[in-house]
Amino acid sequence: AALTVRFLTRRFIGEYGDMEFIYSHNLTVDGREVLFHIWDVPNSQEQTEEGSSEEKRIQWADSFVLVYSICDRASFNILPLKIQFIKATKEGQSQEKVPIVIVGNKRDLHHQRVVSSEEGRLLALSLDCGFYEVSAAE
Repeated sequence: AALTVRFLTRRFIGEYGDMEFIYSHNLTVDGREVLFHIWDVPNSQEQTEEGSSEEKRIQWADSFVLVYSICDRASFNILPLKIQFIKATKEGQSQEKVPIVIVGNKRDLHHQRVVSSEEGRLLALSLDCGFYEVSAAE
């Protein structure tokens, strides 16, 4: 949520609840007006949800940004299963590759880091995803 709010408003807010939101935002990219719809879903530690609210979100989306905290190993460890679920759900219907980016957040908290940059890069490479490390706070 912090990363989404930072993208939309250029401000950092540190505390969020476990709420799901859909945001719309216009942005000019390469001279073209692009309308973003962002479905910001808090991370659940469960695997994939039964039934299909998660499947519905996946069908709704055109691309995915999965954010983990570099200070939280569990948030990183669930990424492979989430990505496999996304690919099975999206790519099973078409031959097109689904755009997925893995983002390690809280780079400013390097003293609390438990997931190395190299681990993030290697995971993204092995799953054919993009990779960035950022700080929503900075």
